[in-house]
Amino acid sequence: MSHNTWIHRLVRSGVKPLVNTQVTPNQITTLRLTTGILAAVLLAIGESPWHYYAAGMFIFSMLLDRADGQLARMSGRTSAWGHTYDLASDALCNALFFIALGVGLRDSGLGLWAIVMGLIAGLGVVAVLWLVIKTETRQGERAAELRSFAGFDADDAMLLVPVTILVGASTPLLIAACIGAPLFALLMFLNLRKRARTA
Repeated sequence: MSHNTWIHRLVRSGVKPLVNTQVTPNQITTLRLTTGILAAVLLAIGESPWHYYAAGMFIFSMLLDRADGQLARMSGRTSAWGHTYDLASDALCNALFFIALGVGLRDSGLGLWAIVMGLIAGLGVVAVLWLVIKTETRQGERAAELRSFAGFDADDAMLLVPVTILVGASTPLLIAACIGAPLFALLMFLNLRKRARTA
């Protein structure tokens, strides 16, 4: 994903005071992981007002996701392990949030199918990030990066998830994620394979 989106620029100003401190990028990644898991737990409860808290916590977690990389680049403390830890944390947090969305909607009109749909969406997210890691292992860091458009990249679309929950459209969101996440994984696989053949 791009490192120069509007969200990255926003986070940069908040990270700048941390550059010459003892705070490390991996510590921020750990905080991102913790808040992402907490957001999923809150969402899985499935009752108001917990899903509002979950959405807010997930937005904070996503900002931390941008902050760890920004701090690493600004302080010169980048590492291959830290990059992999960041990607793995992203995969886990994003996948768990979709799974939790399905669990939280178990009493909706979708019934227990909501859990299955959440699992499908979560596995689609894991597949995307697995493709990124696999590509970077073979071709180098940022080899799987998608270009940004108008200051946004594909990963920024995850911010629509908590916003959609906040406006009360959780069920359509789950249906869209169940279809969209695996489809995006397939399109990314085809795109990366095409790039590999061209290279």
